[in-house]
This record gives sequence, C-alpha cells and structure tokens, in this order.
Amino acid sequence: MIFRAAGWLPAALLAPQLAIVFVFFYWPAAQALFQSVFLQDPFGASREFVGLENFAALLADPLYLDSFRITAVFSIAVTAIGLTTSLALAYFADRAIRGALAFRTLLIVPYAVAPAIAGVLWVFLFNPTLGVITHWLRAVGIQWNHVLDGSQAMILIIVASVWKQISYNFIFFLAGLQSIPRSLIEAAAIDGAGAWRTFRSVIFPLLSPTTFFLLVVNIVYVFIETFAIIDAATEGGPAKATEILVYKVYNDGFKNLDIGGSAAQSVILMAIVLVMTFVQFRYVERRVRY
Repeated sequence: MIFRAAGWLPAALLAPQLAIVFVFFYWPAAQALFQSVFLQDPFGASREFVGLENFAALLADPLYLDSFRITAVFSIAVTAIGLTTSLALAYFADRAIRGALAFRTLLIVPYAVAPAIAGVLWVFLFNPTLGVITHWLRAVGIQWNHVLDGSQAMILIIVASVWKQISYNFIFFLAGLQSIPRSLIEAAAIDGAGAWRTFRSVIFPLLSPTTFFLLVVNIVYVFIETFAIIDAATEGGPAKATEILVYKVYNDGFKNLDIGGSAAQSVILMAIVLVMTFVQFRYVERRVRY
C-alpha cells in the first residue's frame, strides 16, 4: 500500500503549489504576451493584430524611455541603501550590547506593515505643512514640498521603500552573522586585526551567500513590490518624476486604458527582471563563497 501511494502522493502534494504558480504567474504571463501583439479598445469589443507595433511605439516614446532612467536611479538607491543599512544594523544588533533584544524586535516591526500603509505613513511624516520631518528640515533651512519637487518625491519613495524592506534584510543578515563561528573572529582578534579589518576579511566574505540572496530578492522587490508604496505616496508624480516601470504599466493600462501598450510594457518588465536575475546568478554568484 505504501509503494502504491508513493506514485501519486508527490504529485498530490505538489499540485496546490503548481496550481498557484500556474494561475498567478504562467496564465497572466501568457495573457500579457497575447495582448501585447494586439490593439484593442478598452472594453474588449474589438481587437486588431498589430505584431510588434506596440513594442516599437514604446521604444519611440520619450516618456517610456525616461521611466527606465527613473527606475534605474530608484532601484540602485533602494538596493544599495537598504542592504548597507540592514547589514550595519544587524552587525550592531549581533554584538553584546545592552537592550539588544528590544533593538532587534523594533527592527523587525516594519516587515509587518503593508506597503501601502508604509507609503501613507511616510507621506504624513513628510507632509509639506504638518509633517514632523518637514518641520525638522525647515529648522535647518531646507524647504520641503514633494508634491511640487520631483527630486524630493524620489527621495520620499526611496526612504519609504528602504524602510519597508529593511526588516527583511535585517533578519537574514542577523541570522548569517550568528552562524559565523566565534572562533574565527577571536582568531582574527588574536592576530591583531581591528574591527574593520575583521569585518572586511572575515565576516563579510562569510556573509556572501546571504548578501547574494538578498541582492536578488531586493532587485525583484524594487521592480515589482514597490508599486503600492509609489501609488500611496506620489502616484508617479509630480510630472511623472517617480513613475517607475511597474507603475507605468498600471497607469497606462488601468487609467489610460491602453491595454496593448500596457501588456507590452509588462512583457518588457518581465524580460528585464529575468535577464537581471540570470546575470546575477551567472556572474555575481561566482564571487560567492559557500
């Protein structure tokens, strides 16, 4: 009976997960590919095959090309600041300092906050008239109004996105630091290595698998999961200064009702994420020491 069940049991256990992947990834991806080669009215009453014209129109659109620059600035800033800050916080939390348990608990709290709530929270803090942080900035001579200033709006969504993801990065970095044998750190101290030399030569190389994993996760997070933060904080404004690729897909598809163009954008975005993930695994992983 056991041997008879062994044939269908693995398939039965995998079936729910495979169904979820098919319904929420493969089916939407196939629909996007299909719609990207058609020109259709917003209500789906008529459809005309146009081949690659939707893609050609996108590549000739200066607003779409500018969204690549905005996405590049946003993704590099969020990934670099988020990983660096999380690693620094995890390093200090791993040390035997007073109140370390409370420190770790507080740093995990942002992970429980929904992205849209995180965006609203930081909008309140940076409110041009009533925001606490805005009041502090005025005290040092900085006039803040992200509703009118595109650069300030970009800073706002970068801060909100880093804050939302910092707990996730912190948990993995802290777990990686705690898995490093203390004997190696003590040996480095005996050899006369200072704190920075020990971190650079011993701790960080041993954290490379964790860092590589978080790099891949953060790239996907920046390109896809920051949509709710941008929608709640700036809605892509002012003057499209914070309209990254994923938000432009939504804006053109659901607001401007350009179904074919939006589908073509989603295909390009999916291809970019896949290529970047492949490049990371193909080239960056070579520097990882397991």
